[in-house]
Amino acid sequence: MDLRKVDAVRRPLEKTSPARRRRIAAVGLGGAALLLSACSPRVERGYLPHGVTKNANEVIDFWLGTWYWTLAVGVLVWGLIFWCIVRYRRRKSDTGFPAQMQYNVPLEILYTVVPIVMVAVLFGKTVGLENKLLDTSPKPDVTINVVGKQWSWDFNYADEKVYETGVMADMKAGKPGAEKGLPTLYLPVNKRVEFVLTTRDVIHTFWVPQFMQKLDMIPSRVNRFAVDTTEEGTFKGKCAELCGAYHSQMLFNVKVVSQEEYDKHMDDLRKQGKTGFLSNSLNRASVNPKDQQFLPDGLDSSDIVKEGK
Repeated sequence: MDLRKVDAVRRPLEKTSPARRRRIAAVGLGGAALLLSACSPRVERGYLPHGVTKNANEVIDFWLGTWYWTLAVGVLVWGLIFWCIVRYRRRKSDTGFPAQMQYNVPLEILYTVVPIVMVAVLFGKTVGLENKLLDTSPKPDVTINVVGKQWSWDFNYADEKVYETGVMADMKAGKPGAEKGLPTLYLPVNKRVEFVLTTRDVIHTFWVPQFMQKLDMIPSRVNRFAVDTTEEGTFKGKCAELCGAYHSQMLFNVKVVSQEEYDKHMDDLRKQGKTGFLSNSLNRASVNPKDQQFLPDGLDSSDIVKEGK
């Protein structure tokens, strides 16, 4: 073995400063941490929140699948770019301009057809999932009329003929405890819940991130969607449509509880005198006659409670 070559390799390593060695170690540890973090549930969900409805897993699978295909296309395009850079780089022996290619019909057809097919498949998958998420044909176990208003929420429990009314969140200058004063929507676990969405004033959006669904509430219109709850817990909801000065304070809580606790809460609302419904006649724009069929039965009956906003 040539000892001069060994010394030539060893000397640069010995001259490496402690600071440089620390930086190298930090980079190595950071890379290892990044690889290990890929095993976490949050990364496996594509950084989406933990879903608590039956359709949540399908939304996560669609989200991840879209990103996988996007990454595959990106890797292919990046590979072709770097291949062209290396393969067709200018060499010292080259003179003048390289050979010019005006067109390649088969290649151009390929580059046109493949993206169209990819977009068509993505569009079809999107429409299919959207139709499933918005399918309200199965009969729900619970129907709730959620009413958005500047800047809070009202909940009409249509089956129980009771209601809950809310006021705007008091953020208390950033101090903790604001959640206690928020309106709270109660839902029974392992039940199909249909939300009938209306608005008192402007466009709002009913959004519970862990439901993996949200839907606009449009003046004079009735929008609907349903979820199958799968997990008990307390979750946060909010308006996802800029609706005015205090949009950020239009918050609410969602409690998914056992059937016994849900029934108990309905009884508590009755004891508080919150029987009947908060009428949609309080809305600035009356509900479109074509959409009135989607309102829960009884919202036009004599037991409607007409309270201010």
